[in-house]
Amino acid sequence: MGIRNIHAIGNEPITVIKRDLSHVPYNAKLISAAVQKSGLSEEDAKIIANDITKHLLIQGNEVADINDIQTLVIKFLDFYGHQAQKAEYLEYMLKRDEARKRGAVIVGLFGEIVDHTHESMTENANINAHGAMGKMLKIGSEVSKEAYMHDMPKKFSKAHMNGQTHIHDLDFHHLTTTCVQIDLEKLFGGEGFDTGHGNVRPPKRIGSYASLACIAIQANQNDQHGGQSIPCFDYYLAPGVVGSYRANFEFILETMLETYDIMTAEDSAVMINILKEEIQTLYPGDISQLEKSSIYRAIENYSGYIYTQLKMLIEASHNKAMIRTDHETFQAMEAVVHNLNTMHSRAGAQVPFSNLNYGTDTSIAGRMVTKNILTALYKGMGKGEIPIFPIHIFKVKSGINRNPGDPNYDLFQYAWKVTAKRLFPNYSNLDVDFNAAYYQEGRPETEVAYMGCRTRVIGNVYDSNQEVVTGRGNITYSSINLPRIALEVKENFGDTRTYFEILDERLELVLEQLLYRYSILKEKYVKNYPFLMGQGVWLNSEKLDNQTTVGEVLKHGTLSIGFVGLAEALYCLHGAHHAQDEEAQRLGLKIIKRMCDFCDRKSQELQMNITLLATPAESLAGRFLKIDKAKYGIIEDVT
Repeated sequence: MGIRNIHAIGNEPITVIKRDLSHVPYNAKLISAAVQKSGLSEEDAKIIANDITKHLLIQGNEVADINDIQTLVIKFLDFYGHQAQKAEYLEYMLKRDEARKRGAVIVGLFGEIVDHTHESMTENANINAHGAMGKMLKIGSEVSKEAYMHDMPKKFSKAHMNGQTHIHDLDFHHLTTTCVQIDLEKLFGGEGFDTGHGNVRPPKRIGSYASLACIAIQANQNDQHGGQSIPCFDYYLAPGVVGSYRANFEFILETMLETYDIMTAEDSAVMINILKEEIQTLYPGDISQLEKSSIYRAIENYSGYIYTQLKMLIEASHNKAMIRTDHETFQAMEAVVHNLNTMHSRAGAQVPFSNLNYGTDTSIAGRMVTKNILTALYKGMGKGEIPIFPIHIFKVKSGINRNPGDPNYDLFQYAWKVTAKRLFPNYSNLDVDFNAAYYQEGRPETEVAYMGCRTRVIGNVYDSNQEVVTGRGNITYSSINLPRIALEVKENFGDTRTYFEILDERLELVLEQLLYRYSILKEKYVKNYPFLMGQGVWLNSEKLDNQTTVGEVLKHGTLSIGFVGLAEALYCLHGAHHAQDEEAQRLGLKIIKRMCDFCDRKSQELQMNITLLATPAESLAGRFLKIDKAKYGIIEDVT
């Protein structure tokens, strides 16, 4: 009897053994549905499913293995001449196999992560991977990585898996950008801002300024996967010092006028109201600054004893207000350090990766901020330990703080003392040519500030009229493994010429991957970044509505190519690294120049900001590449 002459409908008394060794009833409808995945029509798929059923019945099998059934599907597709569908079905089954393998990997990772006896790996210093929220974050991270590796073009995932390149923050690949420099002046202006859980009024005193600075960092941390930086911390918080000074001055003076009975109660009340208005025009400073203000004119109608007593009370109130404001500022800065090491974001498992840049505001208020944030860092955490966050960056500029006689030179000296004890602050050299080119006096947003991940964002190929640090950051970042290229050359008995050929290929590959990631992120809407874009933190995002895609404004940021292991690559190629041999030094500079030239060339071609980033070891340029320190203005006394 031929196969075609047996009638078979629906479920049959056959048991199917699945890959997990479980047993389920045979169902021809499931086979038909799977065959249709190849693009075959429903009618033709049913024919093949029936033929498979008949074949199994003829064989007299009560049990069928799932792999045997799939082999029959391929056989019958071939028998009926459905060659295109056969290829599609094979591809479909291959993807199903990969998905099952990924599922097994995910299940294994899940078990490893939730096992309370297992020492969970902590990828970042600001994540507690042992707590419930940390484990939940880790589970989501690992599942996301598996999904994105499967979804992206194979050449990108293969290079990442082989260690030729590294896609940073892979778990956020389709979701968000890396980092940003937050403009607090813009954020705190107007009517305040919305954290997503309620509106916050603009701050008035230094304590509120400091608290809201931390809240801004925390809120934006949930919109990005990288670090949050405040580029002009002293400038931004100085108005809070002014507000505290005026409030303290007013309170102290009013108390003194009420305490010292130097005029009638009626005259005293009038005088208090007049002086309150005058105090709102004052700024922190020494006594001589009062002489330049209009506050003494408010009492000039009085003479003799009363005038002398009023003047004395005003000066005493000023001095006490300065002392109290300085103390209040220290308390606020200490709170910044403590908050940024204790307040959590991202499911309550991670403290924000935060960065503060400061040192160039020469006003009394700005200097007070810088002095006290340094003091808070110097004192450390509750038991004297070094605070992990924020990363501190002190900006150094001739005429401001670099040399003896500069108005903030004492703060620069103090910063050295703090660095010697606490490793921070790091230093941004505004005098070096590649930073000085952007500096504009009186515009702190043109002072080069850094992220803790060493991201430098200032030049703007996309819009040369907005070469500022504020509101800009890194879009995405992937790195090249330089030692791996050297090993490939060695294994193939190549030379340095071959090394550069492979390096060029890797540069092209990484840039293509970065552009692929950007092509996904650019289609996101403002609503996908409720704080970063919704509150106008990213440059020009305030011009967009909630349903607008963010692709154009993202171009103010950078696509960054990183590199790792230059010293190891040189040692592999040459038998010595840059600090041991002049020829190795020249080769190292040639490799870096090759990468820099590539980024510059592609920036012009694409009209996007393509930049080169070094990993921590390579970021110490003065030590790492023996660069002429005098030429580049590197400070000898500061790490």
